[in-house]
Amino acid sequence: MDYTHHCDTPLGGMTLASDSEALTGLWFDGQKYFGSTLFPEFEKRDLPVFEDTLRWLDIYFSGKEPGFTPRLCLRGSAFRRAVWEILLSIPYGETMTYGEIAERLARRSGLPRMSAQAVGGAVGHNPISIIVPCHRVVGADGRLTGYAGGLERKARLLELESGSLPDPLF
Repeated sequence: MDYTHHCDTPLGGMTLASDSEALTGLWFDGQKYFGSTLFPEFEKRDLPVFEDTLRWLDIYFSGKEPGFTPRLCLRGSAFRRAVWEILLSIPYGETMTYGEIAERLARRSGLPRMSAQAVGGAVGHNPISIIVPCHRVVGADGRLTGYAGGLERKARLLELESGSLPDPLF
């Protein structure tokens, strides 16, 4: 059984999901792949992990690095989880390219190379937006590319982290 909670953020409504112990999903309303890791049966409930996540989001949207991560349970294939673990290592306010992630994965796996496109697919299916910072992944030339929550949100998140967020957000 999964549990959900809805909240409003400066960038729109978000749905949180949990297995009761850890956060399993965090999606902007209407984003691509919304609810992709949510079990068919779920109910709305208040949980401690949701309180932690809401506190994390409040700190984050105030323009500060939260300094902690709510307990996470990343649901996906071994490949996707490996990509998401690399996303978690991208420092606040910094970016990494799909190619750099592919190089890291190839090294870890003892392979000569790995497809940046395959990495892009895994990044796009990240079920825990913002906290698993897929918005910090950019194209080889530094341009903003693909974001399940929309490119405008991606730009806003990166601006927030760099400290140059215009007021208001929209």
